[in-house]
Amino acid sequence: MNKLYPLKFEPIIKEPIWGGSKLRTVLNKEKASDQAGESWEISGVEGNISVVENGFLAGNNLQELIEVYMGDLVGQKIFSQFGTDFPILIKFIDACNDLSIQVHPNDNIAAQRHHSFGKTEMWYVMQADEGSKLISGFSKEVSKKEYIKHLNNNTLPDILNTVEVKPGDVFFMPAGRIHAIGKGILLAEIQQTSNITYRVYDYNRKDAQGNSRDLHTEEAVDVIDYKFRDDIKTPYIPKKNEAVNLADCRYFTTNLLEIKGTLERDMRIFDSFIIYMGIEGNATISYDDTEAININKGETILIPASIEFYTINSDHESKLLEIYMAAKFENNED
Repeated sequence: MNKLYPLKFEPIIKEPIWGGSKLRTVLNKEKASDQAGESWEISGVEGNISVVENGFLAGNNLQELIEVYMGDLVGQKIFSQFGTDFPILIKFIDACNDLSIQVHPNDNIAAQRHHSFGKTEMWYVMQADEGSKLISGFSKEVSKKEYIKHLNNNTLPDILNTVEVKPGDVFFMPAGRIHAIGKGILLAEIQQTSNITYRVYDYNRKDAQGNSRDLHTEEAVDVIDYKFRDDIKTPYIPKKNEAVNLADCRYFTTNLLEIKGTLERDMRIFDSFIIYMGIEGNATISYDDTEAININKGETILIPASIEFYTINSDHESKLLEIYMAAKFENNED
């Protein structure tokens, strides 16, 4: 069996009604139109399985690779837990207009209702037009009755926590937190492999055929966390040539790497695949002594678990997000 190597996948481009042109103009997604809202970079979602675009495995999809390479690709513990289901979904999102206000169920509810994983996610803001905002949770603690009253009166935004954003801002969104990405924001999203979204408010918008989009008001009521949270933005201090943690949960760990020069990575202890998302600039990942692969802004690479040692080099200042599943968090709650 041929040796595994760092994998790039063909982006899966989605065109929701709120999409724009930044996936093409900022992230150089050649196949993205001026209405592209999402680029699914690495996906194990049924019907949207990512396909390899580089090397001798080009044309094979992610599920086929896991069937063949198993723990060598994803990590032994991860393969034992998830089998051929890839547990993380990686996206770039361009919100030219406001997304709907929505919420995602947790694992238990998603399993009962949809035979699916729940959806906990995080966002890293890559670019934001001046004055761009997003929604995360409530501006005060509310009751279920108060929430329903505002929903029925079309005043739900009045009780939601709206915050202005800038590049580099990080937001962790556990399942159950009501949220929405606002217009003008380009971000990287890391989430559980799930496509379950309960849309609760959509600003009375119509699609191209004049139809309102489906709402999931009844399903969402028992999913929402009605508490007030004052820690919605993740604090961190960037450091050159060090991994700075942005998120740790049972579903994923995400670090920010700001690189100028060379950074050595020894990933043996995690027994996990590693994903890199190009956020700014470009870098080279060198492995197996003589092999190397480039990663540019807007690109995503999956490093198989069998490649445990490598170096990342950038002649200029570059930024990468580093994502993996840390075994030590496997059985912990968020």
